[in-house]
Amino acid sequence: MREKILWMLEKNSRIDLKELAVMLGTDEATVANEIAEMEKENIICGYHTMINWENTSEEKVIALIEVRVTPQRGMGFDKLAERIYRYEEVETVYLMSGGYDFTVILDGKTLREVSRFVSEKLATLDSVLSTSTHFVLKKYKEHGTILAERPRDERMLVTP
Repeated sequence: MREKILWMLEKNSRIDLKELAVMLGTDEATVANEIAEMEKENIICGYHTMINWENTSEEKVIALIEVRVTPQRGMGFDKLAERIYRYEEVETVYLMSGGYDFTVILDGKTLREVSRFVSEKLATLDSVLSTSTHFVLKKYKEHGTILAERPRDERMLVTP
């Protein structure tokens, strides 16, 4: 039952407990207790709202920064990852396989703000060897949700 609850909450964290209970064939109290237990066990770590910022007047820049580092002796990558994710600008940090060690995702108001973060905070950390910054130009799909639907052409197709 836990996995079913997680799948449903991941798709819609605002789903009503009553509706969730009906879908699972159980009662609300059981579902509520299971969710509370998973929150205590840090399986459910939070609830987020997905916002399509392109449909607002808010200017926002999203950057993916690949970071190559030298792991610290006795600490591996964890200590350095912690230093990076403690910056308030940083939204996400992943340890990666491949050419770079970390992928850091951050939100900024301007390209200058993001570049300042990279040059003054991230690149100056002792263990950082290099960075490569990529800017998100447009989001089409995020967390399984399509954000950029093309308007349907309602006209009839006419061929010669």
